[in-house]
Amino acid sequence: MKNANKELSSEQCEELLGLLSARFEKNMNRHQGLTWTEIQAKLETKPEKLWSLNEMEKTGGEPDVVGYDQDRKEYIFCDCSAESPHGRRNVCYDREGLVARKEHKPENSAIDMATAMGIELLTEEQYRELQKLGHFDTKTSSWVKTPVEIRKLGGALFGDRRYDHVFIYHNSAPSYYGVRGFRGQLRV
Repeated sequence: MKNANKELSSEQCEELLGLLSARFEKNMNRHQGLTWTEIQAKLETKPEKLWSLNEMEKTGGEPDVVGYDQDRKEYIFCDCSAESPHGRRNVCYDREGLVARKEHKPENSAIDMATAMGIELLTEEQYRELQKLGHFDTKTSSWVKTPVEIRKLGGALFGDRRYDHVFIYHNSAPSYYGVRGFRGQLRV
């Protein structure tokens, strides 16, 4: 299950890099001006990042490159599955929300899962930027990183696309639904 070293075998690395390369080539609209050989070269020096990308893939995220941060010299990977990743649904927002549930607790929280995977939840701004690259979450929804002032009051934010419009909503952090998960981002 979980690799304590957070490293993949050479076979797993080769398989994952092949999958990521094919997805990259198939979806050039997400990363115009970037080349896979440079991205792969950087990934090959960061085994812990490959492990995180593999976790994103295993849980249904279909990670792909969505940008490059020129200032930080980092490629930005994001979950690009059409719907919220199936292996990350049915979770409340964070540990505090999970503990607050009196009954029918989910198995995990979005924040805890993301931390264990070595990724970050998308912010509202990042979620809206992702939606410019395609139509995501038309049948599901995804938790987004919630501002501290909202979280202190017991709330958490999530987004989806309905009626060809991106919506950001609120819910109590302990809530969870079978169609709500979370999308993550990884910088390499």
